[in-house]
Amino acid sequence: MKILKNGAYLVGGKLIAARADVKPRLKSLLPLTDEAIENAYRGTIAYSLLQAHNLSASEKTLQLRFDAIASHDITYVGIIQTAKASGLTEFPLSYTLTNCHNSLCAVGGTINEDDHVFGLSAAQKYGGDYVPAHLAVIHQYMRERKAFCGGMILGSDSHTRYGALGTMAIGEGGPELVKQLLKRTYDVSYPEVVCVMLKGKPQVGVGPQDVALALIRATFSGGLVKNKVLEFVGSGIKNLSMDYRNGIDVMTTETTCLSTIWQTDERVQEYYLLHGRENAYRKLEPAPLAYYDMAIEIDLSEIKPMIAVPFHPSNAYEITEFLANAKDILREAEKTGEKLLKGGKFSLLDKVDEQGRVHVSQGVIAGCAGGMYENIAIAANMLKGKSIGSGAFSLSVYPSSQPVYKSLADHGYASSLMESGAIIKTAFCGPCFGAGDVPANNGLSIRHTTRNFEMREGSKPGQGQLAAVALMDARSIAATAANGGILTPATEQTDFNKRIKSYAFSSNIYDSRVYQGYGNPQPETPLVYGPNIADWPTQQPMKKHLLLKIVSSLTDAVTTTDDLIPSGDTSSYRSNPLKLAEFTLSKKDPAYVANAKAAQKEAELFQAHGTPELERFCARNGAFLADVSFGSAVASIKPGDGSAREQAASCQRVLGGAANIAVEYATKRYRNNLINWGMCPFLCKKAGFAVGDYLLIPGVKEKILKGETEFPAKLLSGGKEKDVLLKMDALTDDEKSILLAGCLINYYKS
Repeated sequence: MKILKNGAYLVGGKLIAARADVKPRLKSLLPLTDEAIENAYRGTIAYSLLQAHNLSASEKTLQLRFDAIASHDITYVGIIQTAKASGLTEFPLSYTLTNCHNSLCAVGGTINEDDHVFGLSAAQKYGGDYVPAHLAVIHQYMRERKAFCGGMILGSDSHTRYGALGTMAIGEGGPELVKQLLKRTYDVSYPEVVCVMLKGKPQVGVGPQDVALALIRATFSGGLVKNKVLEFVGSGIKNLSMDYRNGIDVMTTETTCLSTIWQTDERVQEYYLLHGRENAYRKLEPAPLAYYDMAIEIDLSEIKPMIAVPFHPSNAYEITEFLANAKDILREAEKTGEKLLKGGKFSLLDKVDEQGRVHVSQGVIAGCAGGMYENIAIAANMLKGKSIGSGAFSLSVYPSSQPVYKSLADHGYASSLMESGAIIKTAFCGPCFGAGDVPANNGLSIRHTTRNFEMREGSKPGQGQLAAVALMDARSIAATAANGGILTPATEQTDFNKRIKSYAFSSNIYDSRVYQGYGNPQPETPLVYGPNIADWPTQQPMKKHLLLKIVSSLTDAVTTTDDLIPSGDTSSYRSNPLKLAEFTLSKKDPAYVANAKAAQKEAELFQAHGTPELERFCARNGAFLADVSFGSAVASIKPGDGSAREQAASCQRVLGGAANIAVEYATKRYRNNLINWGMCPFLCKKAGFAVGDYLLIPGVKEKILKGETEFPAKLLSGGKEKDVLLKMDALTDDEKSILLAGCLINYYKS
């Protein structure tokens, strides 16, 4: 893998590094003017799609309107509730509500089916599409039914990626979908575009997850492609099936890029024809001259089977490299686990036997990354006539949709897997976020899913239970299963039929069951509320000055959205803001909720003149009680890696949160979520904050209105005051208004 960090031009299928003497070379290849070279950034596919959806007069400051949006049943209730409170009357664009997260209907103590009934009533009332539980995971349905070449889709799930199908797709927090429902725009500065040049052909046994993990390993560290668009081009693309391309594409989220787009070809055309949507195809490719801010060259023939060990997809190794150093690598994971258990025993080294072999307890092939037809069919061929054994190792397979399941059954792959001892289940995202196939204590699971963050597989370290997930491709998982759970790269198994039968898509499955209401709202239809569906609590607008109390100070290098609000069994409370908020930071900082609630009470006392010392502190710095907003704040290093779900921010807000203070934000979407919930996304590189500290930002309202990016503040710590400089990246006019209004709902109400 070769990376050109300082920019490159794509000419005639070749990359040319952007050096000082590049113009003469470019002119020797094409008849070019200096102006054409200066404007070569307009030659990317990404540029053409972004500008086609841009409503602003500027090509650098984008205001995007999407063609379609999508949500699953962890997020759509909150989105619709927010939009309804903001004046929603009907869905103005295609909105697909899928049910693939809260599918089990009784996880976490509430009846999730209440959310599904609400979702169907909303689709009927406002004119949307509704996909019942177990029918398809969100991204497979959107690939099969909604993606189209040249389109843009926004989803309230971080793995919203349909670039291989010619659709630029972005995963964001729910409030950004609310803006689309209210005919507003997604505002973003024109992103840098990175060329990902694919060449060569993958080895037999190397799958899309292997390519993706190699890319993630090369780019995640240091935020190399953070908030950028990855544009896939090159001769190697023609050697990849559509499932293979989609499998790479969906995992690009873990690089922290903003979105992706691929050049399209006859295979994409065949995909749309197969799915009865031949009009969705058009050829997309860069212009004869295109400039990229960075370029990455990947020789697919050099990629080997990969494994991402706990606890991040970027913690990746070639499987042979891992096996040669298994004890050292697993020991590092053990140390992380023992920190989670606060000194308790976590064992992974016991998975390594005297011969150096690594034994795993579970394999899972599932979801938008692993559950596609080709992955499962190849795994079935690798296991045909074999047994996974009757020991501790188990294998679960979740096809990504009922059409995929049907084709696997029709071609005999489902029965072959069953005969090997694998269990085939329905389309469900549970293994990706801890609501399905939770491993036993000290278990090591290998999964072709999207993430292996700590506790994301469903562990409960607060109760002394911790397991771990390693990410692998379905091919190597099948090879491991055929070897009785002994970790094995797929390239070591050669005795299987390498050809698979072509996928046959059955549209009748969706036609018979999906409610297709887009363009046909029925406003007289009442929304159906279950007892666990609650409205958002009222939030107050920002006053002239802001007083913060630090209620949590996190020192981890990265704080994921799973740390901020755990996934898994908490997901069933996501339609009830106050109940869900009880779980905020529960696994990372169990004292947070109590501290935040105490700060809320202190804010009430402050407003009632019940805290003279704080009043004097504010008054000394020119801020008088009637003009001061008082809220809590979380301080951390790099928060927001991972999921797009807005609850990572909204849970802090309903507990009185008014700001985050970070060295940097891991993703644009988390920063967006903070702003949309009326919380200031402050930056501070030097000051250390302790729980119980107070921070006063005088004149914050006026500074935000003026577009200032520096906020001199006073820190009160241990009875002593000192000066602190906070910063904030530039805000759009809408973002300023949302922050000052107190949240997106207030902004639209006014």
